[in-house]
Amino acid sequence: MIYCAYPVESHSDEFKNKEIVNMAHKIMLVCSAGMSTSMLVQKMLAAAKSEGIEATIFATSTADAANKAASENPEVLLLGPQVRFLEEKFKKEFSIPVAVIDMQDYGMMRGDAVLKFALTLIKKEG
Repeated sequence: MIYCAYPVESHSDEFKNKEIVNMAHKIMLVCSAGMSTSMLVQKMLAAAKSEGIEATIFATSTADAANKAASENPEVLLLGPQVRFLEEKFKKEFSIPVAVIDMQDYGMMRGDAVLKFALTLIKKEG
């Protein structure tokens, strides 16, 4: 697991005045083997740091998703586009928001966009 904790300071206009920023968050990414999402995790952590967002962001494989979710209690589960077919199954299996990462954001490793997407899902749930 990769952990990122930074104090909440100033934020870009994108995140300003949103109470969701002032909380610690736990985000789980899932792909076939957890390898490609691990690279995206690094980009998301960098985005969280630059925005002063406290977050635990980690990646795992589809085979270990249930175990990891049970042990880590994430607030949101994001699927890599290559495992989008599991979205409905995971929505039934987990009681947290489950969504597929945008293919372009995933392919371009846009950690800031994926972080924003995850926080939006968390805010909708809360």
